[in-house]
Amino acid sequence: MDTQHKKDDDYDDLDTDDENVKESEKWKKHYSSNHKILLVGEGDFSFSLSLATAFGTAHNLVATSLDSHENIGKKYSNGISNVRELEEMGCLVLYGVDAKEMSNHFFLKTQRFDRIVYNFPHVGFLYPENSHCQIQLNKRLVKGFLSNAKVLLRKEGGEIHITHKEGDPYNKWDMVKMAEKRGLVLMQVVPFFKDDYPGYDNKRAHGKLSNQTFTIGESSTYKFNLQTSLSK
Repeated sequence: MDTQHKKDDDYDDLDTDDENVKESEKWKKHYSSNHKILLVGEGDFSFSLSLATAFGTAHNLVATSLDSHENIGKKYSNGISNVRELEEMGCLVLYGVDAKEMSNHFFLKTQRFDRIVYNFPHVGFLYPENSHCQIQLNKRLVKGFLSNAKVLLRKEGGEIHITHKEGDPYNKWDMVKMAEKRGLVLMQVVPFFKDDYPGYDNKRAHGKLSNQTFTIGESSTYKFNLQTSLSK
């Protein structure tokens, strides 16, 4: 626990507005090395590592997983090595972070982020994918995430990104409507291409096949911000 608190203190000292940082700013698609980025629901942390590799640093990243450190090792062949590499690059990795409750997390609640990213949110296959019960469970997850992400978002220029499969039954999640009910506005929808993030392996994350990838097909990243951002 002392080690974790030390990492928290180190991260709290981060100033992404430092002039030296600005001079060496690097971009990977929608993300800058000057952004303070929260990654939610990471599987084997390969997406976080892809960003860190592109930036040449992970000091601006906080990567979270619902899993414990022990479960990361059990579920994913590269999970522990990815975490180790991220931490060596300066990333703060947090375990046991529930997307539906993260705004109450002892550390996260003290922070505000430029980008909050959740790729392919899913509760796991408890029912057939297109069944009403499965859709409602996934909607509940996204609702909880949006409500919590809104609290942790920087009011000026902050964006919430959800990458999501297109088509049936995913369009039944009514993600845009859920966001609007929580005071968030859809800014943009852009196609998501896995190849844009070298090294990223989207994992099933649940069940006996947790380490296997899944077909993302036609997918998009939905960008939301606060309504107040548009009214100023």
